[in-house]
Amino acid sequence: MWGGHSLRQAQGRLRPPTLTMSKKPKAASAQPLSGVRVLVGRALHQASALSAELRRRGAEVIEIPFIEIRRPKSFVALDAGLKSLASYDWLILTSVNGVEAMWQRMERKRLTNSALNHLRIAAIGPATQKAIEQRGGRVDVVPREYVAESVVRSLKSKVKGKRVLLVRAKVARDVIPQELRLAGAQVEVVEAYQTVVPRSSRARLRAALKNPRRRPHVVTFTSSSTVRNFVELLGPAYGLGDHHKVLAEMQMASIGPVTSATLRELGLPVDISAREFTIPGLIAAIVGAARSRSTA
Repeated sequence: MWGGHSLRQAQGRLRPPTLTMSKKPKAASAQPLSGVRVLVGRALHQASALSAELRRRGAEVIEIPFIEIRRPKSFVALDAGLKSLASYDWLILTSVNGVEAMWQRMERKRLTNSALNHLRIAAIGPATQKAIEQRGGRVDVVPREYVAESVVRSLKSKVKGKRVLLVRAKVARDVIPQELRLAGAQVEVVEAYQTVVPRSSRARLRAALKNPRRRPHVVTFTSSSTVRNFVELLGPAYGLGDHHKVLAEMQMASIGPVTSATLRELGLPVDISAREFTIPGLIAAIVGAARSRSTA
């Protein structure tokens, strides 16, 4: 079991704690996460893949969504973009949610994949690429790192004088449109979906943290939104400014540098970080952390 630890304040933020394994898990090679409780905060319809892989490695998984995916308040901008697909040179999709929302809208508008044939398509990460290809699309560019900055590096020499359609969430970083505009592109940003805080998760999350027998050892974060929503769900009862003891007994696992930056911004440590910014990369990082502690 991952033991408790003390918490120190460093420049007003939580310092990453040091955890120790009091007991080595059985069959460590096959079940490296035996005895480890992992909280998965992905949206309900996306949690199963991460949860299943963690369970396969012996973890006890607690699913409490920190994020809920909803339709945008209006499809006007997305519909206009789809209607004008012929005028664009590039299409950029930044998430599986964006892919699903766009193709659903295309179907509603009776548009087929032939409307995309002239476009070059860029996808952030293999999951987004897979989602596009499963729907019959062709992906031309996947950046080496699955963050906005890497998309910009991959495209900025290719988009001068080109029209770019960026399909994304309502709230997102503006790195891609800003930088591509500086590179000479005309970028249209359209909202395909929005993310909200699932209020029903508040009581469940607080109950899980209050109960030592259910309290997670590791909390997973797969986007900046999951971090911000986690803090909002905790509310003042678990104010980060008070460095509550419960938070000090958990490890924060981040999928990538942007998510890690948000954790630090909100005063939480980054105890585990994925080297590859994907779900498999996050799982590998959690397994690696568990193995290192079991042999310590």
